[in-house]
Formats: sequence, C-alpha cells, structure tokens
Amino acid sequence: MADSIRVVIVDDHSIFRSGLRADLDASVDVVGEAADVPSAIAVIDEAQPDVVLLDVHLPGGPGDDATGGEAVIRGSAPTTARFLALSVSDAAADVVRVIRAGARGYITKGSSGLEVSKAVHAVADGDAVFSPRLAGFVLDAFGAVAGETATATDELDRLSAREQEVMRLIARGYAYKEVASELFISIKTVETHVSSVLRKLQLSSRHELTAWASERRLL
Repeated sequence: MADSIRVVIVDDHSIFRSGLRADLDASVDVVGEAADVPSAIAVIDEAQPDVVLLDVHLPGGPGDDATGGEAVIRGSAPTTARFLALSVSDAAADVVRVIRAGARGYITKGSSGLEVSKAVHAVADGDAVFSPRLAGFVLDAFGAVAGETATATDELDRLSAREQEVMRLIARGYAYKEVASELFISIKTVETHVSSVLRKLQLSSRHELTAWASERRLL
C-alpha cells in the first residue's frame, strides 16, 4: 500500500521476531531482520528501512558492551532510518542510554501488535513515542518540562563553567575519552575536572554524581 512503512526488526530471539512480524498490521512492511549488532548494521544499510524496531540488549557489540542497541544506532550512521527501541527492559539506564544514542522512542514488549504498529507510524512521522511508565525517565534525564529550573543554583555556583560542562557529560554516562573529544580537552584534564567536581559537591563516585544531577534535573 502507498503509505506502508518499511521496517527492519532487530532482536536476538527468532521466535519473538516471527511473532512480532505476524502481529504488525498490514501497513507495516517488514523488509529485513537481524539478531546481532553486525548483521543489524548490514541489513539496515542494505534495506534502507523507514523505521528500525530495535531491542536494546543484543550480542555482538564492541568490547564488553552487552547492550548492543546503541552500537547498532551509531554503527548505522548516516542513515535516514528512525530507531524505535522495543525491549523487555524498563530500566531507566537502558531507556536513557538508547535515547541518547539517537532512538526516537522506547516501548516495552508488553505492547500489542496494534500499539507497536501505531508507534512505528508515529516515529516514521517524526514523533517521539514512549510507553507511559518510561516517559518519566526521559523527562528526568533530559530536562523535564520547558521552563523548569534547577533547584541547586548555590551548589552549581561552586563549579566553574568548564566543570559544569564536564559534570553534565559525565553524569549522562559519557566516558572520559568521549568528554575529552566533546570539549576538545585532554583526558587528563577531564580527570582533573571530575575530581574537582566530586570534591566540591561532596560526592564520592560517578554514580552519586549521576543521581545528584538527575534529582536536580541538570541532565
């Protein structure tokens, strides 16, 4: 049909892929499937789908990365495809990580075929789609409502402008190397800034820093 959406399904369970393919409505045209990171990148490049339905936990990611979903998104660039995460996980860390990588939405595998089909169309049209329980994670992590201001101005005033930049990136989960690349500074300088941030905020770890920043809606 003229308005059909071309979709690639990426999931390491063949039974789930088959069931999902059968449940999607007739307006969704499945043009490819993949079970791991390398094959997903190859299929997306070949099929050029409109939307990729992507599990966040996939084998074949770089190094010890067991999540894999972000690796598919980054490895597929540049592409016109939009990514919709579809996972059994409803963990905040998984949601935030894959959205930061570039996914346009995140729904859980408890969704019906009709719900997934509607989400595919919405993402293809440029909208962001989230299962209701998960939307809050994204709002908390990326700055909630327009006009909302941080409640910790006095604490932020302890940090220099550069320390605030480093703090936000580290709290979002960036590695030191990624922060260095983003801000055009050395890894050693990043380490120095992080130590200073933790000392000034009286925190002891990156985990505490992420929690601190999230509570104050600074991400």
